[in-house]
Amino acid sequence: MTSATETGRTGGPERLADRIAEAVTSCPDVESLAGGGVASYLPGHRVSGVAVRDTEVEVAVVVRYGKPMPEIADEVRAAVEPLVPGLPIDVRIDDIAPGAESAETSGTAGTAGNAETARAAAPGEAPGSPATTPPSSTGEGERDG
Repeated sequence: MTSATETGRTGGPERLADRIAEAVTSCPDVESLAGGGVASYLPGHRVSGVAVRDTEVEVAVVVRYGKPMPEIADEVRAAVEPLVPGLPIDVRIDDIAPGAESAETSGTAGTAGNAETARAAAPGEAPGSPATTPPSSTGEGERDG
């Protein structure tokens, strides 16, 4: 059985991960590859957002706001499939980047979009973001009794 990481298929595992990253980032609705835990660790560098395994390829992306996510995932699969024919391609959408529409409608480019992203990222979002700021820890000292 030939594995996706063998040199005969696409020029070696280092080149394959880089080619997959190129293909994914060329998709019009992909903002970037995601950092997270999905990566290919190669001699001399790491390809974040792409994990090439013998039985599958996993891709983690940040997408642009606007298009339905299942359609974006299909675009990513279509871009990667010619590089790894026959292997399942798992596309994970880790975040949504604010699009031009959200910045234009809010009246402030960047600021409102960043706040929207923080509010939308409830599961596992960073502590201290506006949506997860804990209540005051001074509750005991403020009681009047």
